Amino acid sequence: MSNPVNIFERLPKLLEEGKRVALCTVVEKIGSGPAEPGRKMLVTEDGEIIGTIGGGECFERGLRQEALKAIRGGKSRSLKFSFYGGAKEGELDTGLWCGGAMTVFVDVVEPKPKLVIVGSGHIALPTYTVADLLGFDITVVDDNEDTLTKSRFPNAKLVYREDFEKALKEVKVDGRTCVAIVHGEPKHDLAALRRFVRERTAYLGLLGSARKIAKLKEVLRKDRVLAKAIKRIKAPIGLDINAKTPEEIAVSIAAELIKEKRKASGTKHPC
Repeated sequence: MSNPVNIFERLPKLLEEGKRVALCTVVEKIGSGPAEPGRKMLVTEDGEIIGTIGGGECFERGLRQEALKAIRGGKSRSLKFSFYGGAKEGELDTGLWCGGAMTVFVDVVEPKPKLVIVGSGHIALPTYTVADLLGFDITVVDDNEDTLTKSRFPNAKLVYREDFEKALKEVKVDGRTCVAIVHGEPKHDLAALRRFVRERTAYLGLLGSARKIAKLKEVLRKDRVLAKAIKRIKAPIGLDINAKTPEEIAVSIAAELIKEKRKASGTKHPC
């Protein structure tokens, strides 16, 4: 049986691995039930249970199912379970006859969204600043040691190599990683597209004029990149807000990242 210490040791590790989890906590017990308030259990997005609230497999299986629903919906919730051989309105029947009811708060905890910024120039810097405020786990990659510095990107992981393609290869991405290509030089932009266009990323955006974007996509077609992979490139990058300055462009990029994040989780603004 995992105790709370084990749970809180595992929680940060799971988040570092990019996994969403639900922290299930008993917040109220009325009458007889299998656990006292404060008892905790973790459920991962893969369905793994860490710790126990008690009540046997029947109850914990039902709680696991509800926790997975909460994780998929990206929304925490409060659930009331009955332990008296039936269920009132708003309660979930456990099938157990302990004689009471228990309320469990299912708190969905998500890892920081990941963002890879390709380039470290005048667009990359404000993009980093806004993304950092939004809580992204940021990696900045470039071959320019003059602009790729800790003083400019203090909270980011920096990947520098004189060989730009080697730097790109060092960057690891997954299905929750957003990639913003804002370098500006066509050769660097093409190298970044070739590196990431075939990867399963959450978002791939490219800064540039319509003419440059068309030429780069044509090269990708000659590289035999699948049409559906090319189609998912967001180019020009950012929501169309008629942005002009680097700071305005950064805001438009951040807005598009938020839009894609909400679309992926299925959540909407409460208003």
